[in-house]
Amino acid sequence: MTIESSTTITGAEARRAARNAGAIAAASILSKGLQFGWQLVLASALGPALYGVYGAVAAFIMVGSAVPNFGMGPIVVRDVARYPGKAGQYLTATLFMQTLLALLAYIGLNAAAALAGYSDTVRAFVAIASISLIVDILGSMCNDILLAQERMFASSVVSVAYVVLLVTLAGLGLAAGYGLFGVYVGTIIAGLGRSAALWALLWRGGTRPVWPFDRAIAWPLLLNGAPLALAAFLSLAYQQADKLLTNRLIGDTETGYLSVAFLLIFGVVELLSTTILLATFPLMSRAYGDGRNPLFGFIVEKIAFFTLLVSLPLALVLSIYAAEITVPLFGADFHPTADVLRLLIWYALLAMVANVFSQGLTVQNRQRRTLLIRAAGLALNVALLVALLPVLGVTGAAVASVLAEGLVLALLLVIFRAEGWQWERLLPRLLRLAALGVVAGGTMLALRGLPPVVGMAAGVVLYAGGTLGLNILAADDWDLLYRLVAAMPGGTVILKYWRRDVKLNW
Repeated sequence: MTIESSTTITGAEARRAARNAGAIAAASILSKGLQFGWQLVLASALGPALYGVYGAVAAFIMVGSAVPNFGMGPIVVRDVARYPGKAGQYLTATLFMQTLLALLAYIGLNAAAALAGYSDTVRAFVAIASISLIVDILGSMCNDILLAQERMFASSVVSVAYVVLLVTLAGLGLAAGYGLFGVYVGTIIAGLGRSAALWALLWRGGTRPVWPFDRAIAWPLLLNGAPLALAAFLSLAYQQADKLLTNRLIGDTETGYLSVAFLLIFGVVELLSTTILLATFPLMSRAYGDGRNPLFGFIVEKIAFFTLLVSLPLALVLSIYAAEITVPLFGADFHPTADVLRLLIWYALLAMVANVFSQGLTVQNRQRRTLLIRAAGLALNVALLVALLPVLGVTGAAVASVLAEGLVLALLLVIFRAEGWQWERLLPRLLRLAALGVVAGGTMLALRGLPPVVGMAAGVVLYAGGTLGLNILAADDWDLLYRLVAAMPGGTVILKYWRRDVKLNW
């Protein structure tokens, strides 16, 4: 695809997007790495059964987290990126509405845990852990403004510091013998520190609540955010439904196996999907404009394709070598986790690609379509969980997630339309990519008798070589990569050795 000069990404935008992605990626790697290490310690310390309680409580909190935000976060980022002078008015609106919604979420979660008949242990910890919903939203409303202002570096520093504080305080609570109670108290205190730091950043940057409360800002925010809130609730519900139903139907221990697999999946999605989408959301919003700019469809196409290209080899490695990865990390007690991870990683691949199109629909203000799709996904997921958990055990939860996310992605592809987006153009390269994945996966399976590192390395090298040899990357893919490398810090050094006939306008 050729993008005319009037619709190309400018040098300033490219450098800004690269800088933002770099800041968020660095923070994500550091924070997720710390959290992953902490979860290794926590899982080993608690064991499968108690870690299953922790996973069930975390599922409650994740589902409840959609209520305080109420879909307003992306709307705030989008609107404040377009109208920076209204940041204070948006902050006032979210301060009032999201705090009230957080209180309602706290009450609702505890009522749901009681009415659904969960154990006293789960219900007690839900009551404690859900305090974080109120604490965290006070910081998240500030973080949305910082993202819209593209102050990703400052926001990323706070994110890393928050995780360091959380791990330190929660670890101290666990080491002192307070168990999960100490973990949750440490988490709440760390959340208070995060919120205070984010408010201080906004205050120093000159953004403060503007009173009186502006209904002209609040009402559209609530109205436009409602479909996103319902979509997020439904999305989180079917992401977490497997843990909730597994805990309720077949017990704490099986939930522990599933929770550990989801820990790995969550890290993959956060690093390879959430990071990039957060960094590119302001750029996508500006590129959309009046809806007739082909640059928007071009961006969606490239992000979706590169997401699939990068995630496929990772999915192959985690699927084929699931046992070799999970047992050394979590111990022999968590060996059944490998069977879950082997399937669940394909859910992650489907989800990461689907997230690109969900964000594209949000930019187009078509989030109501996303709502209907998430509802269909949730319905299928719950039906499959009820049918498969008694028959297949905990692996049935993974099968349900993969099939439900496959439906979601298929529906998103059917309804997504944009200038510059033509999925038919990708089909030949997608077929070659699928064939390459089969060959790389087959190679790793054939080498299972050798040390795992040898098989993994051989599969990845074959995949990388095939990507080049089969021309899976088109000319405009290489042009875009070349431009982004030029925009990144230190890119000029790389361009001394990599030369391409591309005119750089930065």
